[in-house]
Amino acid sequence: MPSVGFGAIRLSTLRTQVFRTYVTASPANDTRGHVVSTSVTVPSLQTLGEPLSSVQARCQSSEQVAELDPTVFSHPIRRDILHLCVVHHLDSLRQGSANTKTRGEVRGSGRKVRPQKGQGMARLGDGQSPMLRGGGVAFGPKPRDFATKLPRKVIQMGMRVALSARVKEHSLRIVETLDWPGTKTKDMVRRLAELSWDQKTLFVTGKDVVPSGLMRSTGNLRKLGTTTVQQVGVYDLVKWPHVVLDVEAVQWLEHQLSKRKVVLSSARTLHN
Repeated sequence: MPSVGFGAIRLSTLRTQVFRTYVTASPANDTRGHVVSTSVTVPSLQTLGEPLSSVQARCQSSEQVAELDPTVFSHPIRRDILHLCVVHHLDSLRQGSANTKTRGEVRGSGRKVRPQKGQGMARLGDGQSPMLRGGGVAFGPKPRDFATKLPRKVIQMGMRVALSARVKEHSLRIVETLDWPGTKTKDMVRRLAELSWDQKTLFVTGKDVVPSGLMRSTGNLRKLGTTTVQQVGVYDLVKWPHVVLDVEAVQWLEHQLSKRKVVLSSARTLHN
């Protein structure tokens, strides 16, 4: 499947052996008139600290799959929307602190440099003229706010497009929880190597704060990032080649971004 990208940001393609995420089928109406999502991810949900051998054994016996809302994770790819959201985010990061002095702000006398006539040279006023060395700057930069406005619905569409691009490129993974029992970096590195997750990866949790074990064990790893689902944005989903969500994060995203009235139930999140 071809990769999706724009500008200098490239969304690389990855096919994992443990987690390959798909959004299939279309929503169906139940007897109460609610819309129920029938799309699934294959193979199964997994705990980050669970040994790889037990995961493979469980996948062979009885799989647990996560159902994803197709309106959130199977949105048509809109590169123009991604571009708008990324530019909007980068504009908000600009300091806008550049400042130059005009001729009225430069220190010095307002006395005329030389007589108007009689010396055979060009006419000049005071020493703060922009034409002179050490004078003011004409039309120079002043402190300003570079932040731009973007409609809320455009940002929400950007989140849907970014998540859908990650799904189509098989770079979105879902785990049951991001709780990590230890704090050693070497243990985290070993675990990620077992899962083939040693590429640049962003871990997103649905909790209010990132679990302390995960934060402490990944703090020294430049290729790994951690954040909460409330703080993640379109730029983060585009910047990081691989994204790992826990179940709570998936539920929060579907609750905020879904276009349909979805029946929330435990069977919709975990399906044995």
